[in-house]
Amino acid sequence: MRLALREANGALASGDVPVGAVVIDADGRVIGRGRNERELHQDPTLHAEIVAIRAAAASTRDWHLTGCTLVVTLEPCVMCAGAVVAARIPLVVFGAWDEKAGAAGSLYDVLRDRRLNHRVEVVSGVDEAECGRLLTEFFGDPQRRPAGPIATR
Repeated sequence: MRLALREANGALASGDVPVGAVVIDADGRVIGRGRNERELHQDPTLHAEIVAIRAAAASTRDWHLTGCTLVVTLEPCVMCAGAVVAARIPLVVFGAWDEKAGAAGSLYDVLRDRRLNHRVEVVSGVDEAECGRLLTEFFGDPQRRPAGPIATR
């Protein structure tokens, strides 16, 4: 989670919501890193999880990320949960809950939906206070807030 928090802090430079993610392979090596880059690139799909999953797939030259773990500072949204399922990632570890857009148990539970072809083990609340503090501070500072409507992602 410390590496994911480092990525989240890096998102602040571009005015992006501070969410960070890493993908770790079965041997414990980081094979993908990501941070929110929506503001940086004006691309609504560039959530930390998507950036990290794309980097991991490029690193392994395989979109099947079986045996990998995604570690992210905020509960994945529906889009990111869908990417996790599509990539066949078996384990997601996250820090803070996202009561407004979460899809790993709070608002939705896409990752463990029995109707889908792949289910994911979820570990929540890892360094939750620190992950949540980073977001609370970001949204409490009007200078860092992105232009337009405020969203948790």
